[in-house]
Amino acid sequence: MDRAENRDSARGFGFALAAYMLWGFLPVYMKALSDVPVLEVLAHRVIWSVPVAGAILIWLGRTADLRAALRNPRMIGMAGLTAALISVNWAIYVWSIQSGQALEAALGYYINPLFSVFLGAVLLKERLSRAQWAAIALAALAVLVLTYEAGRVPVVALGLTVSWGFYAYLKKRLPLGPNQGFMLEVMILMPFALGWMGWIAARGEMVFLGDGLITLLLLSAGVVTAVPLMLYANGAKLLRLSTIGILQYVAPTMIFLTAVFLFGEPFGMARAVAFPMIWAALVIYTASMLRQR
Repeated sequence: MDRAENRDSARGFGFALAAYMLWGFLPVYMKALSDVPVLEVLAHRVIWSVPVAGAILIWLGRTADLRAALRNPRMIGMAGLTAALISVNWAIYVWSIQSGQALEAALGYYINPLFSVFLGAVLLKERLSRAQWAAIALAALAVLVLTYEAGRVPVVALGLTVSWGFYAYLKKRLPLGPNQGFMLEVMILMPFALGWMGWIAARGEMVFLGDGLITLLLLSAGVVTAVPLMLYANGAKLLRLSTIGILQYVAPTMIFLTAVFLFGEPFGMARAVAFPMIWAALVIYTASMLRQR
């Protein structure tokens, strides 16, 4: 335990980097599912995550905690709230990729660590340094630049930031291991996912089983969803907070590069101003975090 708290381990670094790399490639997978409605993609992410997460828990021998949680109404209520937040986050993310707004998704995940620091200050009364406040202010200014240029608030970016920020905050307060917590979340969501699949099947609107490649991609949704989350959860235990803080920029950077160079999304003047502002804010935040460590 001391080693996990005080210094990084190679195994933890490997787990966390693999998770962020997989998340970085996720837009390519979601783009291949552009013809599948968002809610059907979401339902498959839930349904196929259950056997994958369940198999991993059995392999790790961690099922006793899950059984205890299922007998605790308070635990189920808290997990229901985190399940709702992760569902919203997944839905916004899938829609953003399918609708050609991967750049906004990248922006949201760049802003997320700064929003988490802000939440810590507001909800946990954590004291922030002047550099951290400056980073938050710079990120807020970047959002204002994008809002002014587009004539609208960047809803996708802020939706991803807020939903994931509160999910992470509440997840820390859930007295259950991360792997068991994820399994509990998808078990709570499973009836809704199955109900939705039954509804669209009865209406003849289900895409699943209609095309071989699409069906194969949807069947792999559990692996795509559960494996990175569980890799991250286990890697985070074996790394310092500052290391995790730096590694979390890997995924949005890969999403950014994919959006610009693979998907060909326009990178206009406002984004050319706002993204460097976000990057500068992250440099300030990271430098401050490392000094504190």
